[in-house]
Amino acid sequence: MKITLMYIGKTNEKYLESGIELYIKRLKNYCRFEIIELKDIKNFSGSADLLKKEAVHILEKIKEDDFLVVLDEKGEELSSINFSDFIESCGNTSVKNLVFLVGGAFGIHQDVKARAKKLISFSKMTFSHQMIRLFFTEQLYRAFTIIKNEKYHNP
Repeated sequence: MKITLMYIGKTNEKYLESGIELYIKRLKNYCRFEIIELKDIKNFSGSADLLKKEAVHILEKIKEDDFLVVLDEKGEELSSINFSDFIESCGNTSVKNLVFLVGGAFGIHQDVKARAKKLISFSKMTFSHQMIRLFFTEQLYRAFTIIKNEKYHNP
């Protein structure tokens, strides 16, 4: 199974980039992992227009057989154990490419959410879309260490 993290816009903060790179290196021991960074869309008058334009761009990148998971504040909150169970169940089924999507500053258009097979929230708190990238890569690494019964996760 291949796991993809797709997001809109660059990660601007060096400390976030460093953290993400740390977990990407660690993930190489567990799965095929890639990041797809979509360019920011500029010069749109309102957030609704921007979200619609981003949705078109995102949906062009999603393949028909991709299992799309949207990281969204209104999604299901999972513990680290439950997240690892989800990752493991995807690996045990016919999921070939598991795609996690982090939206831009204004969120994710409903058309993209409708295409998703699952919505996951990382917290009731609001975090920047750039910070979620780091949180996601750490939680994905943690999930694999839980699956492999390794020492990283302390229950």
